[in-house]
Amino acid sequence: MMTMTTTRRRTTTITMTMMMMMMMTLMMMITTMTTITMLLVKVTIMLLLLLMTMLLLMMRWRRRSRTRTRTRATTTTTTTTTTMMMMMMMMMMMMMMMMMMMTMMMTMMMKTHLV
Repeated sequence: MMTMTTTRRRTTTITMTMMMMMMMTLMMMITTMTTITMLLVKVTIMLLLLLMTMLLLMMRWRRRSRTRTRTRATTTTTTTTTTMMMMMMMMMMMMMMMMMMMTMMMTMMMKTHLV
């Protein structure tokens, strides 16, 4: 029962984060109504899909790790946690890179519009 409650809490947090991301993207879209809106939409959709897939994989790994911990020793837990941390770091790096690229594109567009 405890495991079920933890999974539910984690899923809720993930859903909340996803909703926040969607809201942020929508706000960005509303604020930047230019010609590259379609490109931005495509990029955001692709990012969201990737994030969803990554989250699903993470959830699967968590479930597997829990099943393993019940049978095998506690050595598997450390490996799973390290992999989770690595995945989170990679996701954060990707998000940062994408944000930087978006800002660069926006600045370029602003320059072109001004000229």
